[in-house]
Amino acid sequence: MTHPSSESSHERQFRVALVGLGFGAEFLPIYQDHPNANVTAICRRDENELNKLGDALGVSRRYPKYEDLLSDSQIDLVHINSPIGDHAWMSIEALKAGKHVLCTVPMATTIDECRQICEVVEETELKYMMAETVVYSREFLFLKEMYENGELGDIQYMQASHPQDMDGWPDYWERMVPMHYATHVVSPVLGIVNGRAEYVTCLGSGSVRDDIREKSGCSFAVESCHVKVADRDVAAHLWRALYDTARQYRESFDVYGSKKSFEWTLIEGEEHVLHTAKKPEPQIPQRVIVPDFAHLLPEPIRKFTQTIEDADHLSFIQGGGHGGSHPHMVHEFLSALLEGRDPWPNATTSANWTCVGICAHQSALKGGEIVHLPEFTLK
Repeated sequence: MTHPSSESSHERQFRVALVGLGFGAEFLPIYQDHPNANVTAICRRDENELNKLGDALGVSRRYPKYEDLLSDSQIDLVHINSPIGDHAWMSIEALKAGKHVLCTVPMATTIDECRQICEVVEETELKYMMAETVVYSREFLFLKEMYENGELGDIQYMQASHPQDMDGWPDYWERMVPMHYATHVVSPVLGIVNGRAEYVTCLGSGSVRDDIREKSGCSFAVESCHVKVADRDVAAHLWRALYDTARQYRESFDVYGSKKSFEWTLIEGEEHVLHTAKKPEPQIPQRVIVPDFAHLLPEPIRKFTQTIEDADHLSFIQGGGHGGSHPHMVHEFLSALLEGRDPWPNATTSANWTCVGICAHQSALKGGEIVHLPEFTLK
């Protein structure tokens, strides 16, 4: 992981197209305020909503058809925020059309799709980044800094959880397998040690109601996975739930080190806990307020690490979601393009993080057998 300079002497602006304008709308003001971006076009199937947002944010090039957007030679990169089933083919077609790609998670839902994206990236020499929010959240940046400074000591174990009740969400979630949307728990445990997953073993637990089972082809209410990190003596435990499991929404990760350990709060809105070794027992745990990391960003987009509600922009909440990660992801991708380097995560890292969940589900269907990650994700 790199931290680009907060100030850039580069004056180049990359021409950006936003695809998918539900969640994707939150990124528009960030790009508009970034010194190295020019929001050139937006794309949404619903033409009325497309025009409404285009009018509100002053974007004149509007495409209800994705193929028309890809034909526009005035676009350098596309930021894809479409439904999950569209991520892979949209990424592939954009790369083939000569556009760099920043795509929301997951990269794809099959190993073959992940392989195809990596192959097209290698062939075109264009840049691909999966927009994984957790590894740009303030919690992750806080722990990554502690680890790199030696404050955690040796990392001994990690765990992460992402339970979320998806009833009432778009119906494509009813066809989703829990571990096929696992990058929010995979990415922090691999990202903090700059590692790749070597193999996984996973068990399914409990059962979902019949309508979810029939649509998804998966009966498990919870999938619980262990990940072996390649070339390291560290493992991690991850679990996911989408339906019929009582738990407040939580995207958590815990890191246990030889000097200090971090545990995510059990209840949203409360403080996290930092444990320090070799203190008297009552003094080991300490509640900690995680600082913001807006100082890593160019000044015009620092405000977007916090929640901004702007009535002039249809009152949608901008930037402050997912631990303040949104402006960090935008800045990382634009900085990578400016500097001619791979973004973090690049295509193969994104594939490794995504394939952990795909392989984990394969393991669960086989009663917990070890399943190795594909070789192309370990490059």
